Formats: sequence, structure tokens, C-alpha cells
Amino acid sequence: MAQIDLDCRHQNCPVPLVQVRKALKKAAIGDIIEVVGTHSASKKEIPMAVEAQGQELLDVKDQGQEWVIRIKKVKEA
Repeated sequence: MAQIDLDCRHQNCPVPLVQVRKALKKAAIGDIIEVVGTHSASKKEIPMAVEAQGQELLDVKDQGQEWVIRIKKVKEA
């Protein structure tokens, strides 16, 4: 199992969502994708997209001006 870190700070939608989708395609089942960002709309859209794809949303945390979303790939997208 690997962890893929995505730094999407100061990027507006749809860039963070596109980055997450690309990472999910490359990731192996069981890999964790950790996304750090600052755009509030992405914080809402990424979890919805992850669940729509049937992947596991581990958590969404606020860290000051930033947020961190952790996703586990559980099936091929």
C-alpha cells in the first residue's frame, strides 16, 4: 500500500478534482490519496466525486486555511 500526496493549495476547481481523478486512475487498490487544498468548493466536490466513484472517503479535516482529504482506492475506477 502506498500513499499519494497531492498538493492542490491555491488551485481552483476543477483542477483539484481533476488531479484526484488522475491519482485514482494511477493508484493501486488499497493506496491512500491525501489531498491538501485551500479552495472551499473543492472541499465539497471531491468527497462527492469520490463516493460517486465507489471509493472510500477516509476523512476530511480542516487545518486553518487549508483542508486535507484522505481517500482509499477500493476498486478500479
